[in-house]
Amino acid sequence: MPVDYMTLANAKSRGKRPQYFEDPATERLLSMLLTTVQELAVTRERLDTIERLLENKGTLSKAEIEAFEPNRDEGYERGLAHRDLISRVTRAVQQEVEGMRMDDKAPDELAEEFSKE
Repeated sequence: MPVDYMTLANAKSRGKRPQYFEDPATERLLSMLLTTVQELAVTRERLDTIERLLENKGTLSKAEIEAFEPNRDEGYERGLAHRDLISRVTRAVQQEVEGMRMDDKAPDELAEEFSKE
């Protein structure tokens, strides 16, 4: 019997999901955003595959795209691209966390405080 991957991928997971925000709508939005980022990362990998194959061969088939396996350096480059993408997507959250660490002090206030030490 063939496996229905779409049904499996969309099935509700067992157990309770971790909750990071009090508002369920915010949780759903976060989940949708992370899924979108994941899909974008996969799309970028596929585009990278197409670009590399075209550069190396000048032509390609869908089978070649599906069979492509990045070498170590290519995999490393993709990992860096994923990290950069996630960094850009989560920039607002990261800045807020950094702001909390600095007690929301403006840069000039921080400079003054550090110069006293």
